Amino acid sequence: MPGHDIVVVGASAGGVEALRTLVGKLPRNLPAAVLVVLHVSPDHKSILPRILTGAGPLPAKHPKDGEALVQGRIYVAPPDCHMVVDDGVVRLTRSPPEGGHRPAVDTLFRTAARFHGARVVGIVLSGALDDGTAGLMAVKQRGGVTVVQDPEEALCADMPRNALENVNVDHCLPTVEIAALIGKLAHENVELHSPIPPLLEQEANIALDRRREGERPPGDPSGFGCPACGGVLNEVHDGHILRFRCRVGHAYGLASLGAQQQDQLEAALWAALRALEDQAALHDQLATRARDRGHARSASHFDRTGAAAREHAKKVREVLSHADRLVPDDVPARDPA
Repeated sequence: MPGHDIVVVGASAGGVEALRTLVGKLPRNLPAAVLVVLHVSPDHKSILPRILTGAGPLPAKHPKDGEALVQGRIYVAPPDCHMVVDDGVVRLTRSPPEGGHRPAVDTLFRTAARFHGARVVGIVLSGALDDGTAGLMAVKQRGGVTVVQDPEEALCADMPRNALENVNVDHCLPTVEIAALIGKLAHENVELHSPIPPLLEQEANIALDRRREGERPPGDPSGFGCPACGGVLNEVHDGHILRFRCRVGHAYGLASLGAQQQDQLEAALWAALRALEDQAALHDQLATRARDRGHARSASHFDRTGAAAREHAKKVREVLSHADRLVPDDVPARDPA
């Protein structure tokens, strides 16, 4: 009978220190494979495998696509690829980002839960916004063990706190105690009887780039557009968790959708400011040309139009200079990664 031998870990802002502490306390003979997603920039080389190898007794690496999972090793998602699980092997895919991230925590957790059920231990560590919550729900639905870093210990408490608020988490512990729990769970036998929910099956196929031809995206149309592609976002009700996914596969939780919309709003304001300042500069030139030709009436018209554009630009610039006021104080900070 198998044990809890698939450990999936998700982290983001503040997650490196939590991961170092976690892997530093894992046993050398751990009878489980550990898979880690940390949000990283897509255009920077990740040195996380080197950091984690030096922090504890288990070797860490970026896996190759199709590599079989081996106990006692740590697999780290490389930049700009989802690291997912496919029945005992690791897959690297470029399926759509989730929550604005690739790699994303939810895709790893969801696929591990789909293929390995109660064998999975899902762990959410320090990070901003809400990646990991939906994935932890999938682990819970399939009978796996759900664990969250104590938000009081986390450098960025948003991800742990969001998970705690939306999932009936089995354990909320400091990182050192999580490591001890992993060692204990890895030696416990588990029974694999949980059915695979249809939503989990469909979303795991999306992560693995195995969508069926003509298959509708999960959920029902909402009134929102996808920040990534402009398509209609469907509302996806996963238990009591409300999420969003578009036709091509981009996915968001409530917090990550709000953060992406905030980015769009600021970009639109900068575009408006640029257009207004261009308009003011153009009408200044038109006014000068009109005066040079003795067209005083036209010059006066261009002066007024340019002044109006300049006044509107000033107001937009004032809004941008106080952009932090567009977001209430209780909204989670953006993930700098």
